[in-house]
Amino acid sequence: MKKLLFIVLVLLSAQAIAQVVNTATMDTTSFAIKGKVTVEGYVDAYYAYNFNHPGKDQPYFVSMARNNEININLAYIDLKYSSSRIRARFVPGFGTYINANYAAEQGSLKNIVEGSVGVKLSKTRNIWLDAGVFGSPYTNESAISKDHLAYTRSFAPEYVPYYLTGVKLGLPITGKLNAYLYLLNGWQQIEDKNDKLSAGTQLEYRPNDCLLINWDTYVGDERPMSDTTVSKRLFTDLYFIYTKGDFSATSCFYVGKQNGVWWNANFIARYNLTQKFSVTGRIEHFNDPKSVQIIPVTLVNGFRTSSSSVGINYKLADNMLLRFEGRTFFSDKEVFIRDGLPVRNSNTITSNVTIWF
Repeated sequence: MKKLLFIVLVLLSAQAIAQVVNTATMDTTSFAIKGKVTVEGYVDAYYAYNFNHPGKDQPYFVSMARNNEININLAYIDLKYSSSRIRARFVPGFGTYINANYAAEQGSLKNIVEGSVGVKLSKTRNIWLDAGVFGSPYTNESAISKDHLAYTRSFAPEYVPYYLTGVKLGLPITGKLNAYLYLLNGWQQIEDKNDKLSAGTQLEYRPNDCLLINWDTYVGDERPMSDTTVSKRLFTDLYFIYTKGDFSATSCFYVGKQNGVWWNANFIARYNLTQKFSVTGRIEHFNDPKSVQIIPVTLVNGFRTSSSSVGINYKLADNMLLRFEGRTFFSDKEVFIRDGLPVRNSNTITSNVTIWF
C-alpha cells in the first residue's frame, strides 16, 4: 500500500511539473509535503544603459531601473515550511527593485518580498487560507525575471501591485479551474494607508498542460485618510501563458478606473533555437490619459507610449541564465528626456546574469 501511494504521488508531481506555471506570482503550488524548513536562493545582477542619458534612475520603472552601472536588481533567500495541513514562507529581499518598489513602506517592511502562513481547511480538498504578504496575481509578469520570456519588465506589471497584504482563500472548483478570493490592505500596501480594506478575485483556468488563462479583478479605496477626493479604484485584467515544445508566448490586457481610465496590452514570445539558446520578442502599449498611474517627467498632460524589444537568452546551466536585450520606446507625446530635453522616444540595452539555487 505504501509503495502504491508513493507511485501515485510521484505521478501527480510529474503532472504538476509538466503544467504551465503561472508566472504572475512566486507560485505557492511548489510547496512539497516535507514537514521541515527548506532554503532556496536567487540573485539577479544586471547592467542597463539608456541612450537618452536620463541620469542614474531610468524614469517610469522600478525593475532594472538603474542606468549605466552594474547592480543587483533582486536577491533573496526563500525560506519555506510545509506539512500536510500547514505551510509558511518568508522571503527577505534586497536590490534596486526593492529600493524603488518598496519606497512607501516603513522600516524593515521594505525588505519583505513575501511573508505568509497558510492552513489547509479541508482534509479532502485542496482549500488553503493564507495570510500575510504574498505575490500579486495581477498581469502575466512578476518581479522574478528567471520565470519570464523577456528579461526586463513590461509596463503592465510595473503599474499594478507586485505584492499584496491580507488574506487569500484558494478554492479548487474543478480539476482545471481554481478560484482565489483576496481581502487586502490596499493596492500594493503592507501598511494600510486608510481604514478601509480592498478586495480582489482570481480565476485560473488550465484547459490542458500547455495553456493557462487567468482573469483578475480588484476594487478598493485608494484615498489616504487625509484626502477627501473620490478614490474608488476598479481594475481587471485577462492574460494567457502558453508553452509547447520550443515555442512560448504570453499576452495580457488590463483596464483600470479611478478618476480616469488607464489600460495596457502586451504580447511576448520566445523560441528555443537550441537547448541553450533562445530569442525573445515583445510589443506593448500603455495608455494613461489622465495620469492616474504615471505623471510624465516632462510634465505634459497624460502619458502613453508603445515599446518593442528583442532579446537573446543563453542558459549557462540549468539554474543560470545570461541575457541581452535591446528595447525602444516611442510616443506621440514628449514623455521622455534626452540630455535634459523632452523627446518622444527612448532606447535602452540591458544585460543580465541570474542564478537560483
